[in-house]
Amino acid sequence: MSVDGISIEVFKNLFISICEEMGVALQRTSYSPNIKERRDYSCALFTPEGNMVAQAAHQPVHLGAMPASVNAALNFFPDNLNQGDIIILNDPYAGGSHLPDITLVAPVHVNGILAGFVSNRGHHADVGGMTPGSLPISTEIYQEGLILSPLKLYRRNRLNHEIIEIICRNSRTPEERRGDLTAQIASIKVGQKRLIDIASRYSMKNTLTHMEALLDYSEKVTRSEIEKIPDGSYSVTDYMDDDGLTDEPVPITVTVTIEADEITVDFKGTSVQRPGCINAPEAVTISAVLYTIRCIVGDQAPPNQGCLRPIRIKTPKKSLVNPVPPGGVSGGNVETSQRITDVLFAAFAKALPETMPAPSQGTMNNLLIGGHDLGRDKPFVYYETIAGGMGARPNRDGISGIHTHMTNTMNTPVEALEFAFPLRLKKYAIRRGSGGSGKYNGGDGLIRDVEFLSPARVTLLSERRKLPPPGAQGGEHAHLGENVLFKSGYEEIKLSGKETIDVESGDVLSIRTPGGGGWGIKDTPPEELHNH
Repeated sequence: MSVDGISIEVFKNLFISICEEMGVALQRTSYSPNIKERRDYSCALFTPEGNMVAQAAHQPVHLGAMPASVNAALNFFPDNLNQGDIIILNDPYAGGSHLPDITLVAPVHVNGILAGFVSNRGHHADVGGMTPGSLPISTEIYQEGLILSPLKLYRRNRLNHEIIEIICRNSRTPEERRGDLTAQIASIKVGQKRLIDIASRYSMKNTLTHMEALLDYSEKVTRSEIEKIPDGSYSVTDYMDDDGLTDEPVPITVTVTIEADEITVDFKGTSVQRPGCINAPEAVTISAVLYTIRCIVGDQAPPNQGCLRPIRIKTPKKSLVNPVPPGGVSGGNVETSQRITDVLFAAFAKALPETMPAPSQGTMNNLLIGGHDLGRDKPFVYYETIAGGMGARPNRDGISGIHTHMTNTMNTPVEALEFAFPLRLKKYAIRRGSGGSGKYNGGDGLIRDVEFLSPARVTLLSERRKLPPPGAQGGEHAHLGENVLFKSGYEEIKLSGKETIDVESGDVLSIRTPGGGGWGIKDTPPEELHNH
């Protein structure tokens, strides 16, 4: 089979279908609402060299970082990855993102020849650490949970039960961990089978040839789109509210340099590594860059690592975007990744002002609740990211109540939440008027009020509580987010963006998420002109 436009399209969809089927298997067999309902997982396919060649439309913050996990597995076992092996890891300093994200990587052999790797990543609701949910306001990674450097979960088709037991023993919800890990293993086996089927049907030679052809094609399309961007250097600085320990804003600076068909992304000027938990591992920073490039290039380029070939990324060592151990990273994957995306879009907006949207809510509004369910007499841990407003676009309003940029999860349905946890949803509504106004208005955020039916410990990890999502091209900024606790329904306590608190039965927590920024100057109504 020769490589042509038709064959590339066929193999692109074959490879993507592997990832999609892996995702379906993972979702349907998982135990936790976080994976089953919110779909907080990702699946991808890699070449024998460890380059990502296909992904399903899962979590952007996972997918761009997963190549680092595969490379870590290859580095830890350079000559010792055999048929039937499955590697497990979550170490942010060895290919992971943050500790709740557990990644499995497995080689796929066809008649003894390596055909590639399949991998999945699932966000586990609890892997230990100082607070329920394993996303604490930490000062070092050891406080965040169990750390797994690359280990062989399976060795030649034999499961290492001890690793499963270690993970479960370190979690507040061990049976849920066992169920979700089993679901990830099932997903891996589905991916292996499907790649073997494709290689057997179309031949190993054609399969490997089209993997490389897809990477080359994505590179070619990406370079073609970069050439349409005006040459020059475009710099932007934006700020995180704080690092959870101090009140000072934390700068993220990026300079994007366009030169012919290549881009240099330089984070020089970004804050040094912070004592708080918002440090973003380099793999997360690269993930944000890949996501941004993919948005600019569009669907013409298949979503794989070929898109990164024309991109040079410079991340200063010991900085917010490339920390070193033992820096805390629990918030880097979820919050700092969003701000990195904001500054990247803002930099490209200087080159393409009529193309780029206004900033969206700029946070995932992480809510973690854990304790002992008095009604069921068992421990529980609940994790949720809450949607907000999308930034207005150059030709239309932003969307209200939607997950944007580095997160692509669903919400936890009210029925699933109240069935699984000692919680009651008192209010779930659009936060009207929270988006920025302009020629096109930013989308509105949400209001999500949760009543506690058992005592619990709550961690909030959120942004845009001090510095609002700005508008673009003269549009107005959106409203800040708010976190408010009502003690027994009466006393009102305004909470910070990053905080851990203890609550009692009858307390109500209200999360009010930011809107998106407006785009363009709002047209002045004729009657206002007349009055002036």
